[in-house]
Amino acid sequence: MYVRSKGQEAAAAPARAVSPGLVLALTAVSFFMVSLDALVVVTALPAIHHSVGGSIGTLEWAVNAYALTFAAGIITAAALGERLGRRRVYVAGLALFTLASAACAVAPNSGLLIAARAVQGLGSAAVTPLALTILASVFPAERRGAAVGIFGGISGLAVAGGPLVGGAVTQGLDWHWIFWINVPIGVLAVAGSLLFLPAGRPARATGAAGAPAGAAGAPAGTAGSHGGTPAPLDLPGAVLAMAGAALLAWGLVRVGESGWGDGLALSGLLGGLAVLAGFVAWERRTDAPMLPLRLFSSRTFTAASIAAFMSFGAIMAAAFLTAQYFQLGLGYSPLGAGLRLLPWTATPMLVAPLAGALADRIGTRPLLVTGLALQAGGLAWVAALATAGPAGYGRYVLPFVIAGVGISMAIPTVPTAALGAVAPGDVGRASGVSNTMQRFGGAFGIALASAIFAAHGHLGSAASFTAGYRPAMLGAVALSAAGSVASIAIARRRPAAAADSGLPTETEDGAVPVSAAPVRNAADL
Repeated sequence: MYVRSKGQEAAAAPARAVSPGLVLALTAVSFFMVSLDALVVVTALPAIHHSVGGSIGTLEWAVNAYALTFAAGIITAAALGERLGRRRVYVAGLALFTLASAACAVAPNSGLLIAARAVQGLGSAAVTPLALTILASVFPAERRGAAVGIFGGISGLAVAGGPLVGGAVTQGLDWHWIFWINVPIGVLAVAGSLLFLPAGRPARATGAAGAPAGAAGAPAGTAGSHGGTPAPLDLPGAVLAMAGAALLAWGLVRVGESGWGDGLALSGLLGGLAVLAGFVAWERRTDAPMLPLRLFSSRTFTAASIAAFMSFGAIMAAAFLTAQYFQLGLGYSPLGAGLRLLPWTATPMLVAPLAGALADRIGTRPLLVTGLALQAGGLAWVAALATAGPAGYGRYVLPFVIAGVGISMAIPTVPTAALGAVAPGDVGRASGVSNTMQRFGGAFGIALASAIFAAHGHLGSAASFTAGYRPAMLGAVALSAAGSVASIAIARRRPAAAADSGLPTETEDGAVPVSAAPVRNAADL
């Protein structure tokens, strides 16, 4: 008598019906929570400083520890999801984020807070790509675009809500609660994910014919829970990238505090450059690099990557500084500071969708060049208006709106330019690289701003903070302006006749436009 094994019985059992709406709700809550934590800390930093002490460099690491591990872990976490099963890695990342949030809340000093923030970033790196992959796998192709669009709106809401939520919670309760609030939400999200998200299966090798055993309705070319060859891991590359970026950030801040004569600071800078050089050398020789250097042979992809790095660096640096300036320089409450940032941070929710649609008509280059120039102009105007002590808030509204419209033009067009510059088979990798460049850019921007601030001011008084704030904001202006200049190298929009032919066409540097490229991995969009 033939007896089936437990594994065979499980395989033969009918799959439990999955509710796409419930999957959307669960993944959206988790994605919003981890996205919010990138900026929720900025309006709480003065309260954190008062509680645990530390310099502007210490406060910088409360943000950058999260950003660096987040950036370094995105591509690796996505690959682990394909090997081990998407739900398994997603839930593990969500649980890690929740535990690290509790550790942040009880941290007795700045060192442990920074360490816990780094662990939070690792958890976020798993949740962010896999949430969208899981979501895309349960929606049919004709509804997938709308579901993915909701995630874009959630990202904009998190940018706008981060400083506001951080200020409201800090003022109404205590800064510890910006982390405690994650714990019950995280526990419920973990339980709901285990109960209601599709289990999936780890990736397996393709058969002799080379065709993966994908499930019907799954995004084309995906692996992981739908079969196919597992995505390779580049753990050495991830470690080298994070270590090099961290050393550079630390060296920049130390130079700002101690000057260029500090041998330890110079050692950090040189060490960071050496580690990053080692990272490039490793990426050249490994068979499965996290940062495929061949992608940079495209002028448009290189320019879009620089724009991604610079634009995110500028907005993170400016948000980090301005949330503190409104409190320490102008005397507003944490909630008051968050509310006063809304003309800037809420603009992407309104303008970004329009800019994305316009990019399809006129191309990405005009929007990126103009948008980043507008952001640079708006932030420069804010820096010029900065004074210590009471000042009318109304004069800041127009420059904030200008800066907000500018970054709103860049947010949807940076990834469009990057994905449109590569061959169809590289779309997934290109999107992972673009996301990673944004996160590393944010960490670099905060480190640069902190270094400039420390060289000109300190946290002791409103006047001393403003003295450092003005030149540090000009550093953010320089980053945005550099991104605008780099965007000039992006290829022009292809001729309308070619675009209307229905055939894949090339931009002037030989890249296939994103509209002609099939999606390889829904997690990367």
